[in-house]
Amino acid sequence: MSTSTYALSRSKVGVYVDVANMYSNGGHRMRYDVLREFASRDDAELVRLNAYASFDADRAKHDSAYSNSVRNFHSILRDFGYKVITKVVRWYEDESGKRYGKANADLDLAVDVLLQSQNLDRVLLATGDGDFIQVVRALQNRGCRVEIVGLENTSSDLRHEADMYMSGFLIPNLIPIANGNGERWGQENSRVRGVCYYHSEQGYGFFRYLREIQAGLWLIDTRHPESPYGTVFFHDSNLPDEINASYLPSRQYIFEFTLGESNKEGFQAEDIRLVSRLPFQRVPS
Repeated sequence: MSTSTYALSRSKVGVYVDVANMYSNGGHRMRYDVLREFASRDDAELVRLNAYASFDADRAKHDSAYSNSVRNFHSILRDFGYKVITKVVRWYEDESGKRYGKANADLDLAVDVLLQSQNLDRVLLATGDGDFIQVVRALQNRGCRVEIVGLENTSSDLRHEADMYMSGFLIPNLIPIANGNGERWGQENSRVRGVCYYHSEQGYGFFRYLREIQAGLWLIDTRHPESPYGTVFFHDSNLPDEINASYLPSRQYIFEFTLGESNKEGFQAEDIRLVSRLPFQRVPS
C-alpha cells in the first residue's frame, strides 16, 4: 500500500465498549477481536481496551448456565486484551412492589475515558447511547478525535457529534452474517452489507461496501486506487418490498446482499434485504 495518500499512523487509541448497549441492539454475536482490529486499522497503538459489562450476582447464585456463560464471555474478552469492568446488577422495588434491576455503567465509562484521554489521540466508543454526547464534546475539547461504532437505535445526535460514525453492521465480520454462502467477505458470492450512494430514476443504483478493514476510510470514491470500498450494481426490481426507491440514495438504510457474478460494471447485488434502518439525523438550524 502506498503512503502517498495517507501516512500510517502511530496514534494512541483507546476503545471503550458499552457492552449492554451493543448487545441489546443487535450485537449479541459481536466479535470483539474484529472491533480491536478496526480500532487499530491504521497501525495505531492500542493503549486502552475497556469493556463495561453487567453481572447479575443474584441470578448467578441459582442459574449456573447464566453464571458460566457470563464468566466465559468475560474470559474471552480478556483473551482479546480487553479490561472487563463489571457492574453488579442492583435490585429495587418500585411503588407498586415490582422488582427491577439497574446496572448502569455509563458513569464508569465516562469517568475512565475522560481521565485516560490525556494519553490518547483517538477514542473509539462502541455505543449508541445519546447520553454520551457531552463526553464526546469533552474529549474533542481535549484534542481527541472521537469515533462512534453503533448498531440499532444509535442516537442521531450522537452520530452527528462524532468525528466519524460507522455502523457496526458495515464493518466486515464484526457482526457475523447468518446463513452466509461460506465465502470470505468481499469475494464473489459472499454476503456483505452496504449503503446506497447513487440511484437513477431509470430504475437502478449502486451500493458501496467496505471490502476489508484498512486505513483510508475517508476515500469513499471507489475509483481511487487506495479506496477500501467496493461498489455493487443493483436493479430496483431486486430491492426489498419495504423500500421505496424514491428515498434512495440514503445512508439511513443498511442493506445485506450477495456479490453476484461480476461483469464489466463489477459485482451485481443479489438477494437484497434490509438489515437496519438508522434513525434520521436531525439537521441543526
